[in-house]
Order: sequence, then C-alpha cells, then structure tokens
Amino acid sequence: MPAMAAKFINSTSAHIFLTGKAGTGKTTFLRGLGDRTHKSFAVVAPTGIAALNAGGVTIHSQFLLPLGTFIPDQNLPDGFTGGENCYSQDTLIRKHPLNSARKQVLRSIELLVIDEVSMLRADILDAVDVRLKAARGNFRQPFGGVQLLLIGDLFQLPPVVKGGESGIMQRYYPTPWFYESKALQQAGFVYIELSKIYRQQDEDFIRILNNLRNNTISPEDIRLLNEHVREEEEIRELRESITLTTHNYKADNMNRDALRRLESEPHLFEASVEGEFPDNIYPVQHTLELKEGAQIMFVRNDTEDHAYFNGKLATVKRISGGKVEVIMAGSNDVYELKKQRWENKRYSVDANSRELSEEVIGTFDQFPVRLAWAITVHKSQGLTFDRAVIDVTQAFADGQVYVALSRLRSLDGLILRGKVNPSVISTDRSIVSFSEQNHHPAKLPDIMKQSRLIFIGQIIDRTFDFEGLIKLIYYIKKTMTDTALKGVPAAGETLDSLANSFLKEKENTYRYRNQLHGLLAAQNVPVMLERLNKGSAYYSDLLWKDIEILLHHVYSIRDVKRIKSYLNSLEELDQLLTKKLQEVVKIPFLAASTLEESEEYSFNTLLKGWEEKRLAFIAQLGGLYPPKKRTAKKNKAKKEEKISTMDITLSMLNAGQSASDIARERNLVLGTIEEHLARATIEGRIHILQMMEEEELKDIIEATREMPEGFGHKDLYSQLKGKYSYGKLRAAVHHFHTAQQVLNEGGESPTTSSEVP
Repeated sequence: MPAMAAKFINSTSAHIFLTGKAGTGKTTFLRGLGDRTHKSFAVVAPTGIAALNAGGVTIHSQFLLPLGTFIPDQNLPDGFTGGENCYSQDTLIRKHPLNSARKQVLRSIELLVIDEVSMLRADILDAVDVRLKAARGNFRQPFGGVQLLLIGDLFQLPPVVKGGESGIMQRYYPTPWFYESKALQQAGFVYIELSKIYRQQDEDFIRILNNLRNNTISPEDIRLLNEHVREEEEIRELRESITLTTHNYKADNMNRDALRRLESEPHLFEASVEGEFPDNIYPVQHTLELKEGAQIMFVRNDTEDHAYFNGKLATVKRISGGKVEVIMAGSNDVYELKKQRWENKRYSVDANSRELSEEVIGTFDQFPVRLAWAITVHKSQGLTFDRAVIDVTQAFADGQVYVALSRLRSLDGLILRGKVNPSVISTDRSIVSFSEQNHHPAKLPDIMKQSRLIFIGQIIDRTFDFEGLIKLIYYIKKTMTDTALKGVPAAGETLDSLANSFLKEKENTYRYRNQLHGLLAAQNVPVMLERLNKGSAYYSDLLWKDIEILLHHVYSIRDVKRIKSYLNSLEELDQLLTKKLQEVVKIPFLAASTLEESEEYSFNTLLKGWEEKRLAFIAQLGGLYPPKKRTAKKNKAKKEEKISTMDITLSMLNAGQSASDIARERNLVLGTIEEHLARATIEGRIHILQMMEEEELKDIIEATREMPEGFGHKDLYSQLKGKYSYGKLRAAVHHFHTAQQVLNEGGESPTTSSEVP
C-alpha cells in the first residue's frame, strides 16, 4: 500500500486519506515522502507538537487562521453578535489578509500534507480551502487545485470541540471529523489503508486491538486483558516500566512524587533556545530536573547511532560535571546523553530561484528525554513500549483505551492497574461507518487508471492556461498610481508588453489545448507526447523572454523610493511566470511517466538547468544595475531605514562582525543572515569565503560531487544531515557550478583559497 499511495500522489490529482492501525508505518511514509515524490509539498499539522514531530508547521500559522469556529459561508448568519468567536469567508479574507510572501508559498505548493488529521476539524479544513482558492486565484477547484495528502488514524484521538463551539458546528456539519468538510466532500478522495503492522506480532493482541477499533470487543477479549491486572504493591516494585494514564494531573503527580522520593541530589539542565521557538511547542521541558536513579524516556529516534528510539526507557546512573550517564532498559548498556536540536521552520519562496524552501526560524537544544514514571495517553501517541502499566479506569474520550494498548509490542508487556470495564471502551460509530463505506482496496487499481487520465487532462489545462498571468498583469497596472510610479521608467510599457505576449497567443493556445485533449481521448499517446514536446519548447522560450523582460524592469527600478507595493506585485508576477515555466518544462516528461506508468520522473535535471540559467542572468543584472551608493547621513538610524536589510548585513560583515554577531545584534535568526550572505555571494558582492570557512566549502562541494543529477538543496541538506544552513548550501552549490562552467569554457576556476577581498 505505501507504493500505491506514492503512485496516487505522483500520477494523479486525487486527494488521499492515508490511514492505518497504530504501528503500520504512517510516520515512516511521511518522513520518506521527499524521496518518493516529484511534487513540491508543504507539511502542516493541527497542533504545535504534532507539527514539530512531522517536520512542518501548524495549520493556523501557515494559513494565518484566527482562533475560533469557521462558518463555511460568505457571511456570518443573522443573529450572530460577534461574541461567538466565529469567522466567515468574508471576515477571513478581509480582516486577516495574507501578505505577498504567504501567497507566494501557497502558490508554489502542489501537494499539501496534513499530518495527525484525526485532530483536524471539518471547519478548519474548509477555512484552508478558502485560503488556497484566494491565494492561487483558482475558485473553480476545491483547495485551489492543490492536492491533499491527509495522514492519520481516526480510531485514535478525536478533534477537540469546546462547549460553545459544538452548537455552532452542528448547524453546518453532522460531526466535527475532517471528512465532513464541504470542500473535501465536493472534491472526493481516495481511502488508502496501510495494513502491515510492524509494532505487534502477537496474533491474540492484534485481534484484541482490531476489536477495540471496531467496537466489537468480546467477553473473551476482556478476560484476556484482565489476566494482566496486578496488585499495587507488585506494581510499585516494577522497574523499567512506564504508566499510561488518562489525565495530565495524574501523570504529573506520579512523576513529581517519584522524583522527590529519590534521595540523590537534583541537577537542572537548561535548554538553549534561539530565534522564534514558542514555549507552547517545546518538545521537552526547558528546565529539565534529573536525579541519579530517575527513570527517563527518550522522545525521539536516534538517527545517527541508533542507540535509542522514541519511547525507549532508561535510568539515570551518574551525573557529573554536566554529563549524564544512563542505563538503557532491557540491555543495561551505559549511554551518555547528548543534546539534540529541534528546529522551528517556516516555508518561504527563494527570491532568486523561486523554489519553495524551508527556513529555520528558531532552534531548541536539550537532552531528548523526559521523566517517565508516567505519561498521558494523549502524549503517548507515536511511542512504542516494551512494557507499560496502563490505567484507563477513567477513560473519557473515544479511542483512549485503544491508543493506550496499541503502544505496546505485545500482551506480555501489559500491566493493568485495574480491570478493564467494557463501559469505558468506546469508538465513535460514525468513524466505523465512514471506514466501512470508503475502504475498498480492490477498487484502487481501477480508480488509479481513471485518475491518471483525469490528471493528464488537468495538467494540460493548467499548464497551457495563461489567463491568471494576464489578469495579474492588468491588476498590477490598474492599481498603479501616477504619483507612486512617477519615477519608474517604462512601467506601463513593460506590463503591456508582457500581457500582449500572451494575448496574441490566445487563439493558438486554445486550439493547441483542444488538440491535446483530442489525442488524449483517442489514447494516441505517441502523437500527444510529440506535440507536448514541441509545445513545451515553444512556450518555455516565450516565458523565458518574458521573465528576462520582467527582471530587467525590476532591477532597473529597485532603487526607486516609495514603490515597495509595486515591487511586491512584480515579485508575485515573477513567481507566477517562473512557476508557469516550470510547468511547461515538466509536462512532456510528467505525461510520459504517468501514461506509461514508468514512475520515473526525470525532469529535475532540466528544471535545475533553468534555475542555473535564471541565477546566472540575475548575476548579470546585478552588474548591469548595481545598487546606487547612498550619501552619508548624520543620523545612523535613519540611514539604516533607507538601505535594504541585506545591505545592512553586508556593512556589518565588512566591519569585521561574524554572521552570529550580526544575527544577535539585529535580533534575527542566523539562517536569515546566512541567506543575505548567500544572495550577496551569488550576486558577486562578496567572496564566498567571507561567509564560510574553506573547510566548510570543501565539505559541501565534496558532498555535491556525490549527489545524483537534478538534486535540490533539500536533498543536499539531508545528505549532510543538516550540518549546514540552506544559505551556505545555496552559496556553495552556486560557487561549484560557476567553477565547473568556467573550467568547461577553458578558463581558470574561481579560487577557494584565502584570497578574499
């Protein structure tokens, strides 16, 4: 099924609900998605911790959603006073508008991944639909034409609906589950269930868990579970086991009491937090109190040495001089704790390449452990235990008993504090019905065949549709004012030239599109692919000429004052032109791979070539239109307001400050400063060894040589295990390609020695 899910992602536009029982590999699939798909994607989740664990961002922050209930209608209904904390389509767009940077991110994604979707409410998904439609200017398709990959298990914990919200939501949705979303119901989706269980091998235990999910628990199942009830005295003597309980206060009290009973000296370990990292998403305690003898649990996987996994228990053996040695449960191996780094990210669009990229805006460094005599069922999601004491006598939410039991590898590791009462075992019957209605694995191959053809038709229409570009150009021209653009040469002429390049092709494009649809309907694949190759060459040339015209215009006016709004609009136009060029370049290869079911998407090398061509052209423009020198001002603060943020960074660098010093003084994250330096390096304004050490450059170049053709910066970041920032990678790769180009042309390679200006 993972292979089937990847096929649906890569060769269809169908929305996908990827589900599966606990321990079937949903998280593993998400972590490997970058290697499985050619599509540009962003990862979001309903909560901060879930987003951190998924390597993404929260839904509310990505889509700038206000807190409260979304009303899936144009306006709030009559009778609403505003005290209900609700918002409608109109209030979302009018009172919470997206800035240019956020719009560009939403326009650049092809696939939106929502992890832990069981916690996502239907109204929030409908708010996401409104945001995507508005940002992308596509109101014809649900979610603005973006494909959704929804990952989660509805049989675990449900979405949270607070008291006052319940009555409002019931007016619009039968249940709060995400699948009741109006937009998703309009679009439809494919239900794919991962079935191979990796966590459990015990057949009796697997059967009990399945029966818990399906509300079919039997007296025999209850009897088998209750055989594992132990007396309190026996439980107190247990070692290397954790208690799963239903309420936070219970877990906190147990951990606090157990730590206090230890007679050893307490030691405090402070986390190191840099940049933007809100305390509500701290993965572990900022101030971690440990004692010798304390029982701890690792809260992430060790991807380097594989010494521990998420949920692995250990006992603190010795604390000395800031070093902490622990004894691993099960093996008794001694291990010295090492601090790990968590990264808070946001998505952005690179100003030069127009690629979607992840920007690290904050970091959190701490030992990846927590006290682990007890943990709540909610916080145990995703963890695996060899042995656990389970206390669910006060279970209050659907799925709690199932989540608690499914953390264990086998029945042998189960210890119950009290007998399981069948009355506290519950699964929402609506999700049982939902699963039965939608889970049809035998139909997936036929759905795939139909979806492939639909997908090709959709990408033909999307790729060879230039109306969005024409509308944006005219919108920019319409919103221009004579006062604001008095000092901007040839603004109107440039915009007219760009619009006319598409208008004069309108009839030809319409006929060409119809011809492609006819060949697709007749399944005349060879001729259709031939026509696609010719059309790709023709339109990519047209688009590149327009990009050159636009960039010339942008660089020629970038020093003009008081035209920030106009430049932002041109930046959005640049992004749409570049994205359209990428679509045109990709379509013959994407169509061939999809229709021939080869699953080999070999257009990355071509896209990389266009990206390098664009960066080289920008470098030329930097020399052709150098930034104007500013006259000295008496007031330094006023001077800094007049120059760009990158220029401020460069002036501080040239004054002898390091990137870290600059970030600290300017109260910016280090990644932002390194992006400034990378851009300056690419534009030829500083030497590369002014932003990184020679050994760092050599290390990155060596890794670059080993990368396959068509690799991206994200691939290189993963290859180097996050050792260097995206800014340093971008600068080093550009330096490497420039050196290769010079050598190929018979020149001398740019030096990487200490000859730095």
